[in-house]
Amino acid sequence: MNKRVFPASELIINNDGSCFHLHLLPEQLADRVILVGDPGRVETIATYFDERECEVSNREFHAITGTYKGKRITVQSTGIGCDNIDIVMNELDTLANVDYTTRTEKDEHRSLTIVRIGTCGGLQPFTPTGCFIASVKSIGFDGLLNYYAGRNVVCDIPMEKEFCEHMKWDPIKGAPYVAVADEELIDQIAQDDMVRGYTIACGGFYGPQGRQLRADIADPQQNEKVESFEYEGMKICNFEMESSAVAGMASLLGHRAMTCCMVIANRYTTEMNTEYKNSIEVLIQKVLNRI
Repeated sequence: MNKRVFPASELIINNDGSCFHLHLLPEQLADRVILVGDPGRVETIATYFDERECEVSNREFHAITGTYKGKRITVQSTGIGCDNIDIVMNELDTLANVDYTTRTEKDEHRSLTIVRIGTCGGLQPFTPTGCFIASVKSIGFDGLLNYYAGRNVVCDIPMEKEFCEHMKWDPIKGAPYVAVADEELIDQIAQDDMVRGYTIACGGFYGPQGRQLRADIADPQQNEKVESFEYEGMKICNFEMESSAVAGMASLLGHRAMTCCMVIANRYTTEMNTEYKNSIEVLIQKVLNRI
């Protein structure tokens, strides 16, 4: 069988042999990957490492690979939004599964274990500020997965249909998709001290999450409808901006992935905790010990 060759315009490799945006070399990537939005949080996580192997930065993409209790881990920042996740997930996958010398796919597939640690807005009375939420399924408002063949295979199509009917979804917004996190990884990371539920990954922080400032939003009842949606006995617990792309791209590319977030605002009770950066270290330590 002829191997697919990835031309220079599609797989962009820097002069030093690193991938275009992340600037990581293939040998610098661990099998266990922790994703964070904030580049500064990479250093926070790496302070727990027993040893550091390398550190690479480019724009909002900051990575440190090291070992924690004998486990080799790469911590990679993504910046904000599913568009950046498209970059990160594709480039991590090529580092694992493409021979950068020949620009061909490797014969043996390498599967990564990817956990995103983030912050979010809680949407239910049982998701107060400070609690941790594991995203079992994520509803993507961003539309990213709709650009990839196979999205119907890895998404929960019946849930998509029920959600659109419940929301009276306006097709002008584009089709939402429901990405499914790795079930075994959810059990491994969430255990018995994280709330399990559905998450909505939004394409923005204000209007897409129902925040109205000076610009009016198209559907003032959006959040009420989101909060009341229930599917197979589970509710939508939170808003954030990356989980659908992480789970969806991982499924398409043959990796294990999930997202867990700490609630820093509760939209239901209108509470906000701006002093969350110290308490999120509890979540960081849980993930490091369980990944």
